[in-house]
Amino acid sequence: MTEKVAPVAKAEMLIRRPAADVFQAFVDPAVTSNFWFSNSNGTLETGKQVIWTWKMYNFSVQVHVKAVERNKRILVEWSAYGAPTSIEWRFAELPQGTFVSITNEGFRGDEEKVVRQAIDATEGFAFVLAGLKAWLEHNVVLNLVADRFPPGFEAGRK
Repeated sequence: MTEKVAPVAKAEMLIRRPAADVFQAFVDPAVTSNFWFSNSNGTLETGKQVIWTWKMYNFSVQVHVKAVERNKRILVEWSAYGAPTSIEWRFAELPQGTFVSITNEGFRGDEEKVVRQAIDATEGFAFVLAGLKAWLEHNVVLNLVADRFPPGFEAGRK
């Protein structure tokens, strides 16, 4: 009998910038708002709670910051999918830049719901990393998150 393993969302990418710059892009909402959420009410610090908002989707979520290890790791918990899940960022500095790994786990529900959440989160974090790469490497805002579900599209979505 094989044991079922809960789905985990994972996205990874090399960002051709020093770890300090890449790390700062996730803890400082003034930077993060260029490639992910619209705004936040604070920076990420261990033990702090912040609210991230996506104005284009009229959506906000409270984020509990569990750990921040400067230029190495961020661990938060949020309930973007209803029940709390954890998100961990790991930053590995390489000669050509910083390799970022984002893992989101702890999805709850029936098997189909959990798989759908993991797929959606993987897609979302891939967009986040691509947007981060464009912003930090080329100073270009791609609007990937905002353009994922343009106004009027929701009505036709199945």
